[in-house]
Amino acid sequence: MNKPRVLATRPIFAPLHPVLEEQLEMEYWQERERMPRAELLKRIGEKDGVICITTDKIDEELLAAAPKLRLVTTISVGVDHINLDACTRRNVIVTNTPGVLDDTTADLAWALMMAVARRIVEGDTWTRSGTWNGLEFDHFLGTDIWGKTLGVIGFGRIGREMARRASGFKMHVIYNNRNRVSAAIEQELRATFASVDALLAESDFVSLHVPLRADTRHLISGASFEKMKRTAFLINTARGPIVDENALVDALEKGVIAGAGLDVYEQEPKVHPGLIQRRNVVLAPHIGSATTDTRMAMAKLAVQNALAFFEGRTPPNALNAR
Repeated sequence: MNKPRVLATRPIFAPLHPVLEEQLEMEYWQERERMPRAELLKRIGEKDGVICITTDKIDEELLAAAPKLRLVTTISVGVDHINLDACTRRNVIVTNTPGVLDDTTADLAWALMMAVARRIVEGDTWTRSGTWNGLEFDHFLGTDIWGKTLGVIGFGRIGREMARRASGFKMHVIYNNRNRVSAAIEQELRATFASVDALLAESDFVSLHVPLRADTRHLISGASFEKMKRTAFLINTARGPIVDENALVDALEKGVIAGAGLDVYEQEPKVHPGLIQRRNVVLAPHIGSATTDTRMAMAKLAVQNALAFFEGRTPPNALNAR
């Protein structure tokens, strides 16, 4: 019996290759640069499955080019790069890798929050410049994190890990979520539910953890910034288009908010030039889950999803299984 043919748009991790190749006929994109779109469309044609990441757009065009495709497994939690409805119509199962990156992404959000509040990047640049001549009483005065109010928009797994970390900093946590969580979870995390407007008005730090959907695109806009404290900071490790980037730049330039820490961007990988030039913005290149342990765990979960499907079982993280 012929093995199912699967394309991996990245090399993944070499130790996982034998596990995959025992049951699947694998093809890996081995180049350092991402696979060009034209190359993806050419290689996907006869494949039964694809293992991809968020930069690989799985849309109607690709599905039309892959009539044999039965499985899309993405090494990510977010699936905004996948047309889930189109996959469902074509009986293509989609899986993702939730759970294993929650702590790591929350850590990165905290790193951004602390870096922008305490002006770490500015200080690092100054220290490396060779012009630092010792301690000055009023150099690089930043903002305290401990005892402040953290507003978490999106109180799923990652949002809750943000709240859990806040307790160590004696912070007051308020959150907004599409559905209010149980009283037990609120009590455990010492978190209080609030409307988005109230959260924006009360928070010293606003951290975003919602998925990108039609109703969350530009969730944070010019009107949102006007509701925030002038001393507040915005942290985004979710998806770039959740924030209206032009409005964010305008708010920063006018001093409507104090700063921002960003790991994702509206036109990624392009970064708004108005963000690049600002000292009160810390920018990271979409590395929320980028630790060796976590990326390996994500890859293993993607492999488990693929093997389960081609063994005739429902994958553990199937998003559209019937």
